[in-house]
Amino acid sequence: MMYHEVHKLQRLGFSKAKIARYLVMDKRTVKKFLKMSEADFEAYLIKQDFRPKILEPYEEFVKNKLTQFEDTSAAQMFDWLKEYHPDLPPVSVRTAYNFVMYVRQKYNIPIVTDDTRTYFPVEELPYGDQAQVDFGQYNMRTPDQRRKKVHFFTMVLSRSRMKYVWFLDAPFTAQTMCQAHENAFDFFEGIPNTMVYDQDTVMVVDENIGDIILTDTFRKYTSSRSFQMHFCRKSDPESKGKVENVVKYVKNNFLYNRVFYELETLNTEVLAWLGRTANHLQHNYTKKQPDSEFVFERPCLKPYTPLAIKNNEQKEYAVRKNNQVAYHSNFYSVPEGTYQQGIWTVNIKNNQDNTIDIFDKAGQLLGNHTISLEKGKTIINNNHKRDRSKSITQMMETTASYFSNPDVAENYLQQIKKAYPRYCRDHLQHMINTLKRENNLSVANKTLRFCIENELFNAHEFEQVLHVFSAEAVEVVKAPDKIKLLGGDSTFSAKAEVAPQKSDIETYENILITKNETNDED
Repeated sequence: MMYHEVHKLQRLGFSKAKIARYLVMDKRTVKKFLKMSEADFEAYLIKQDFRPKILEPYEEFVKNKLTQFEDTSAAQMFDWLKEYHPDLPPVSVRTAYNFVMYVRQKYNIPIVTDDTRTYFPVEELPYGDQAQVDFGQYNMRTPDQRRKKVHFFTMVLSRSRMKYVWFLDAPFTAQTMCQAHENAFDFFEGIPNTMVYDQDTVMVVDENIGDIILTDTFRKYTSSRSFQMHFCRKSDPESKGKVENVVKYVKNNFLYNRVFYELETLNTEVLAWLGRTANHLQHNYTKKQPDSEFVFERPCLKPYTPLAIKNNEQKEYAVRKNNQVAYHSNFYSVPEGTYQQGIWTVNIKNNQDNTIDIFDKAGQLLGNHTISLEKGKTIINNNHKRDRSKSITQMMETTASYFSNPDVAENYLQQIKKAYPRYCRDHLQHMINTLKRENNLSVANKTLRFCIENELFNAHEFEQVLHVFSAEAVEVVKAPDKIKLLGGDSTFSAKAEVAPQKSDIETYENILITKNETNDED
């Protein structure tokens, strides 16, 4: 049927290229079919059926993969064969392509294609002269059939086409982008003369008539490295087509239908993929293997010395009305009154010792917490419960106002401040809360005199004394009630006053002693 369709379209005036696109065939196959007569084509089919194929033991594997993922390319299938079948015989890329197309035709599995972007070829650059950098992202499947978005950094040396890829499970920042450069230079064991970039926001703040304004972190990093930078114009990705093709290659070959387990595993797998496929197979344009060409390019790179990248980045988080900040499914406290002071967002820095620092916009440290490994927990620093909206002097004036003589009260409070200079605010707040609950001026004055006389300069001792005096103030001592007589005359009154006769206890003791002696004689 395919043979007759090719000849039918040719009779209708279609060109060979258009027939190939319409029937999803290779142009060379179309050309070969047009040269054949029906008898030649029949003989060709018979020969193909009986022609042995070196990859025939893997036919079922290829068919299952193509049935499940119809848009799988021959290059991707070749990589899967090498990954899942270590015993795969050494075959060329062309052999793998022919076998995949044979399986497609045998089981009628069409190729699903998408619109591809074309690039204008440029002159090859000298060894070690240039590298191109780009970022990509991809939604991977997880073992529980969910989706996990990963972000990757890729760098390719323009001459040898040697590639490097590094994955993260979060968007790249200026800090992680600098670390990705260090990883790539370590992988290549050297630094190229020029780096080609997009105008990405992790590197570029703005462009002013050709002048590129770099982010502070990236500017400091590049000043410590000796390479030059070239930034492509906006909306012009074709000017760095080599790395654009690498991004597409990573998505369509390595990441296609790969399962995400964990980030460390993914980075290990991509290094293995680089070694066996991306940097080992012959490049489609140069017709040379990147790892073989890299042998000539490596001596031309500038020497590389590792550079430690410090994590100084801080992320912005919202402050809730209850003076807490949500961070990684837990809630961490900030000082009381932070929200009321107009601080609605803070920066959080994740430290190496499993702690976080919370800063306001001015860079002032608001608190430090140990990161909780659980979820849904509220972590509160007791120091944050202090009311810092008022000064110590204001709190002393407020506390002294609860007494008849504020001057005497303030002298007492000064003694507390002298005894507990670091916790004076806590003592004052405790006394204010206690006096508010009792709300009794006379009891407060009595408590103050007692504490001064006995030198009890402590808010908790003041509270205990106050509770004692409060209980005494409300206690009412009642006289015992008299017996109410049934009759009202003097006779009944006299009888009421009569006391019962009382026996001496010695009388009963003598009786018991006499009884015991009698029992002994018996």
